[in-house]
Amino acid sequence: MSTQRWTLLAVCLATFMLLLDITVVNVALPDIQRELDASFSDLQWVVDAYSLMLASVLLTAGSLADLFGRRRVFAVGVVLFSIASLLCGLAGSPTPLNLARGFQGLGGAVMFACAPALIAQEFEGRERGTAFGIWGATIGLAVAIGPLVGGALTETLGWEWIFFVNVPIGVLTAAMAVLRLREARPEHRPRLDWAGVVTFSAGLFCLVLALIRGNAEGWGSAKIVGLLVASAALLAGFVLVERHGKQPMLDLTLFRKPAFTGAQITAFAISASMFSMFLYLTLYVQNVLGYSPLHAGLRFLPVSILSFLAAPVAGRLTDRVPIRALLFGGLGAVGVGLLLMRGITPSDEWTTLLAGFCVAGLGVGFVNAPLSFTAVSVVPARLSGTGAGINNTFRQVGIATGIAGLGAIFQSRVTGRLESLLSGSPVPAGRMHQLGEAIASGGPDQAVRFVPGQAREAVAEAARVAFIDGLNDILLVAALIALVGAVLALLLVRNGDLVAPGPPAA
Repeated sequence: MSTQRWTLLAVCLATFMLLLDITVVNVALPDIQRELDASFSDLQWVVDAYSLMLASVLLTAGSLADLFGRRRVFAVGVVLFSIASLLCGLAGSPTPLNLARGFQGLGGAVMFACAPALIAQEFEGRERGTAFGIWGATIGLAVAIGPLVGGALTETLGWEWIFFVNVPIGVLTAAMAVLRLREARPEHRPRLDWAGVVTFSAGLFCLVLALIRGNAEGWGSAKIVGLLVASAALLAGFVLVERHGKQPMLDLTLFRKPAFTGAQITAFAISASMFSMFLYLTLYVQNVLGYSPLHAGLRFLPVSILSFLAAPVAGRLTDRVPIRALLFGGLGAVGVGLLLMRGITPSDEWTTLLAGFCVAGLGVGFVNAPLSFTAVSVVPARLSGTGAGINNTFRQVGIATGIAGLGAIFQSRVTGRLESLLSGSPVPAGRMHQLGEAIASGGPDQAVRFVPGQAREAVAEAARVAFIDGLNDILLVAALIALVGAVLALLLVRNGDLVAPGPPAA
């Protein structure tokens, strides 16, 4: 088998493992919450610890790949990811699990930053579009079977096995990378931008922590205000460091090219909207509607399968249709799909979501492959690793801030709605925040633990109404994010800004 095929196979296996883990975790979250007695913040951190580390390290990982060789860095990332997956499965409480998830994000960043660059290194012209279409189909497949795999593993073996399953896949992929992939040697090795790494990572961490803890601590509290101020200062420092550094991690002059800026906005928008909503939709389907992990996974199949089917079609269209038309249509469909999901009532079943799932699934499929193609085609070939790293950074920043931001709105809405529904009930007003967090993380069934026996029926009904109202609100917010992103993609992404691909690197 040729080097091109080995490269595509290894990249697709690694991507499959990486994204399967994300979709599998979503379905297992309610079981993790019950078995580890996790709070709403703990559940957010199960996803955000991973996304935060992924976002913080992707830029550095992309630079490392360009400096020290993409095959070598890719293999290291696969090994780190596999070890972290083992540690996640062995965790016995929320804190070790979230720490291991952060370590897993580190390995995922190194691995994911190299994937599009390795494809761009081996393919050119129409073959490159086809290869990215296959890679996009792999993303769709991971999304498609992830809920089913997660549900089956969680129900039969326990949630720990959603992490253990990564270990054998990781061993196979690492061996393939070392033995079969070709290394493109860098021409020079400039030093790493440590100042950029520290300011960006610390600034993003402070922002996400403030968004997650804002409701619990109070948005006007010294801790939250301090975190937001620190985040603004650190991110401003990052911009200054990158503007004046001799060898910046992020070349800010790239943003002068509209297509480059549009690609990053698209990546952020789809992650902060559709992908961030998966957490809250999963909690609704399992905790409010009462479906098991496996049956919840079956209900998510429409969005998954349609995403899988649309991705290779979009990949083949990248050399025939303007890229901005694909991105605009895909993000627009995601926004429309989220609006179609909105309007849930307490008496509705999961079929209320079906039309939105179908439209949004097609949209996701039509965004992924063209977006990845654009990310590496809008920069010179020698910077394809950096280009992929920047784009994936915006994806993960979108997930981390999207989950945290939507979660803050969701919990605030749930708590406020409870206060109006339960005014005059035996539930003390001082316990409304605790009750709201319990409902947000565990659904209406968790609410009754905090109230006297005679009020439990009324509280359970109020909790269901509050949860659904909060979900409708954040569906609207997520839809607006996707639609604004679609308009900006249409205005900014132009085929003329793409760099004509040269021959594969020697």
